[in-house]
This record gives sequence, structure tokens and C-alpha cells, in this order.
Amino acid sequence: MAISLRRGPKLPSSVRDAVDLGPGERVLSWAPVLLGAGPGVTGEPTGATLVATNHALYAVDAAGEATLTRPWHEVDSGSWSAELTQLTVTWVDGAKPGQWVLGDSTLLPETLRERVQASVVLTQKIELGPRRTARAVIRQDLGGGGLVEQVVLGRGARADDPEVAAATEAALAYLREQVGLS
Repeated sequence: MAISLRRGPKLPSSVRDAVDLGPGERVLSWAPVLLGAGPGVTGEPTGATLVATNHALYAVDAAGEATLTRPWHEVDSGSWSAELTQLTVTWVDGAKPGQWVLGDSTLLPETLRERVQASVVLTQKIELGPRRTARAVIRQDLGGGGLVEQVVLGRGARADDPEVAAATEAALAYLREQVGLS
């Protein structure tokens, strides 16, 4: 059995320039964004590229402009549809999810999962009553090293609700104490 040590295709220089890697930052995986794909279907490239580094997730358009730069601690979750070969990413701030069709030969879903998990230091689920939850999270900024506090509200939970605010603040206070931030 032969083992190939050959690397995959090299990241185009226009994409690397648009990403503008910071100190200690390196590309972990990348993929061209496709117009349409699926099992056994090869999608046509859009010219855009999705890039995962050890610090952040980037999208670069066909003109070589970075259209998305999000550090891993700002990513809430991701899901991969093998049928559609589509990666969907949700954000902690509740912004519209990102969706990209990447084809079935990408390591981006695995990279996303690993990087998001690497950024989570401590988390606590908060029960707010019938079908209402939130999460208090302490995450590490993988680029800068600092710790970031987050509250991610579930369906039915509103930040302006005094009960929700009290419960999330109590959970964050507990997490701060656990990681030595208080």
C-alpha cells in the first residue's frame, strides 16, 4: 500500500493576500465556493474561497476581497449537509448564518468543529422555563489569547427580560469565578 505525502492544491496567492495572515496565523484548510453541488455532482466555481486558519474563518470573493473575517470565538456552531455539500455557520451575535456550497472533498467542516471546540473554555446551560434556554460561555480568542464572555440566547429568550438578564449574569459570574476572572 502506497501512502502519498503530496499536499493538496496550494491556496491561490490572491486569496492568501486578501486573508492577510497575522502573526502566528496559518491556513488549516480552504475550499473554493461552488454554485451548486451534491453527491456525484461537480459544482461550478464562483471564484470565491472559504479559508479556515488557526485564528479565524475568512471568505474571499472572486475579486480577491475579504468579505468575511470572523474569529473562532464569534462562531456559535456549524453544520454540514453531505447531500448538498453545504456548510452553514451560525454566529454568536445572531447575525444571518453564512452558507457555502463547497463540494464533498473539503476538510472545512472538520476544521470548523475543531476550532470552535478549541475556543470554548467553559460553558453553562441556563434553564429559563418552558422551552426557554440560554448558554453562558467563556471562550478564548485563539488569535489574541484573551478570554471572552458570551451569552447565547435560545428561542423564546429575550435579552431585555429582567429574569433572563439576572439568570445569565449569575451564570457568567459563576463561570468567571471558575476561570479566575473575578
